[in-house]
Amino acid sequence: MGKKEKAAVKIVLDTNILISSLLFKGELARVVDLWKKGKIIPILSRDTFDEFKAVLEYPKFSLTAQEMKVIIEEEVLPFFEVIEVTDKIKGVCRDADDDKFIGCAVSASADFIITGDKDLLDMGRYKSVKIVSASEFLRIFKSE
Repeated sequence: MGKKEKAAVKIVLDTNILISSLLFKGELARVVDLWKKGKIIPILSRDTFDEFKAVLEYPKFSLTAQEMKVIIEEEVLPFFEVIEVTDKIKGVCRDADDDKFIGCAVSASADFIITGDKDLLDMGRYKSVKIVSASEFLRIFKSE
């Protein structure tokens, strides 16, 4: 008998984790490998994508318009599922700006939100969505 293929895990990456996994080498680069191999399905909503695009433009990253276009068109859009947020989440997280990640995850029936944000991490979970750090996610994912 062959090993049964497991369904890909749906994840929402907060903006800092997404940027770090794409721009910097190290442990977080494994997240990019996982989505390129189809092991995980990263999810974006219009709000989370807009924040990602805005952060890419920060001067500290020194990215040209062409480099940003390549990141979005070759590294992100071919691998990410873009969803319409059907569950508007308000006032769930201490930082109201983080509610968009929870809304995205709930609307997509995601398994995890991966974040370094203390306000989200302190929640631990929301409904069926586990909220974990990147290192914790990579540890969990390695053990599966």
